[in-house]
Amino acid sequence: MPAAVPTTKGTPPMTTSSPPSPGAGPRDVAGVGEEQAHQSPAGSSTAAKLALFVASGATFLAVLDTTVVNIAFSDLRGDFTDASLSQLTWVVTAYTVVFAALLAVAGRVADVIGRKQLFLWSTVLFTVASVLSGFATGVPMLVGARALQGVGAAGMIPSALGLVLQHTPPARRQVAVGVWGAVGSMAAAVGPSLGGLLVDVWGWRSVFLINLPIGLAIVAISARLVGDTPSGRKLPDPVGTLALALGIGGVVFGVTQGTEWGWGSGSVLALIVGGFVLVLAALLLSKRQSAPAIELDLWRNRTFAATNVSSLLFGAAMYSYLLSSLLFLNAIWGYSELKAGLAVTPGAFSAALGAIVVGRRVGPSKQWAAVAGGSVLFGATCAAMYLLLGTERQYVAVWLPIGILGGLGIGAALTAISNAATAALEPQRFASGTGLLMTTRQIGGALGIAALAAILERHNVLDDTGYLQVFLACAIGSVAAAAATPWIRSRTR
Repeated sequence: MPAAVPTTKGTPPMTTSSPPSPGAGPRDVAGVGEEQAHQSPAGSSTAAKLALFVASGATFLAVLDTTVVNIAFSDLRGDFTDASLSQLTWVVTAYTVVFAALLAVAGRVADVIGRKQLFLWSTVLFTVASVLSGFATGVPMLVGARALQGVGAAGMIPSALGLVLQHTPPARRQVAVGVWGAVGSMAAAVGPSLGGLLVDVWGWRSVFLINLPIGLAIVAISARLVGDTPSGRKLPDPVGTLALALGIGGVVFGVTQGTEWGWGSGSVLALIVGGFVLVLAALLLSKRQSAPAIELDLWRNRTFAATNVSSLLFGAAMYSYLLSSLLFLNAIWGYSELKAGLAVTPGAFSAALGAIVVGRRVGPSKQWAAVAGGSVLFGATCAAMYLLLGTERQYVAVWLPIGILGGLGIGAALTAISNAATAALEPQRFASGTGLLMTTRQIGGALGIAALAAILERHNVLDDTGYLQVFLACAIGSVAAAAATPWIRSRTR
């Protein structure tokens, strides 16, 4: 279970797990590959719109289903009175850890068996698991269903981008991916307000059951789309794949537990060290396999490697910022969970705007500039929060403008990082590259939130000092993400 960050008013601790975040972008818009272009209905704008709709909808659900659970936590405790707090936090952890562990694997599988096929089955699994979560009769059933949701989400997101690119004309691909990334950025920020509304009106089960009609609609629409042709390559080495998934999952789980169990505890050290050993084993096995779990030559591409570094650092800053914002509003300004969620919603819309602007206006050769600009803008807003916020409520004068500017930076940086990462990848490796990029972002998010929990643990929950220190750390992390742009620039200009 993730480390718990205490809130006020007797509410349960908000679990510090990072929501998955999309934002994978296109390869050079004109260079995605003829193999994908000829598979989509020729010139069919309807197919392009449908593909973007289903991919965005699935991504929205996958991202949303972490943040809404935090809001439902109090209701969960009321229904499952016999369960301990540590048992209930597994409801969040099961989803987060499984999602992070399987992203890279799912990307490889999508490139082999076909993205539409993996997308359909993953969406079905996610929807069924959502229903099981909504009708769970006990904590073990709910935790198991949430783990299945994580499996489905890990398959949906990497394959969703392939559907968008396959059915979108080359001239419109970058715009389409900007929209897709904007939807994912919004989901992470509107989750608290939407979750609060659902819980207030219908109870905690509604945050899962709402996925049923949406999931069925996504499956029905995506089934009409033309599928891509499987690559004919073998599925990745099962031993290396298992080692990779268990290794990533162990590292993420160990990091999320560090504050609660103690960073020096044997359990945390075993998880983190054991996880790294398993990832190393997967790397060594990949050198000897014709169908490796990890395509090592992806990491020899300097642009791809540099953008993954930016993704790791920016993910750490962004996820800790999103959670600390809600905690600050709740603990220091006395906002309810629902009001706090509504207060950060304008930043979600500005993040969507930033993503769309980068998708429409920034060409492949200038993605490095958008990474740097977006990261620095976001870092500046975090620094402004550190300098200007305090116990006095100043939402309109201080929080709102800072939050809007921060959202613009988040949307711009996420989209540009993803665009730059995939710019040099062959079309048949789109899902693989997307899965790896999102894995590094998830690991960064886990590290950032673990740092947040460690900082807040040293301060009284009603003292604003800890939250301000978190904002300062976010500023430093975001600027560090911008520092990798010289290596991105050297390959995308």
